[in-house]
Amino acid sequence: MRLEIIPLALKKIRRRKIPIEWIEETVSNPNQVVEGYRGRRVAQKVYYVGDKKMLLRVVLEDNDTVVTAYLTSQVSRYWRDEHENRV
Repeated sequence: MRLEIIPLALKKIRRRKIPIEWIEETVSNPNQVVEGYRGRRVAQKVYYVGDKKMLLRVVLEDNDTVVTAYLTSQVSRYWRDEHENRV
């Protein structure tokens, strides 16, 4: 899979030491996709970093361009139950 990642997002992904393979996997096979700000979509996938559960959030524009991505340990803050609105 060949993703378009804007230069600023790529810089942040590298600085945050997120493997590009994780970005690709999250976009192509997310655990969940939720609505983001300004009509954006957020693909989410759970990963384990050491023994810590982390959520990778990849923010996408309409044309599937990655505008940012980050890992968070606050999984419950961003995870949406099945009955909540999803994209």
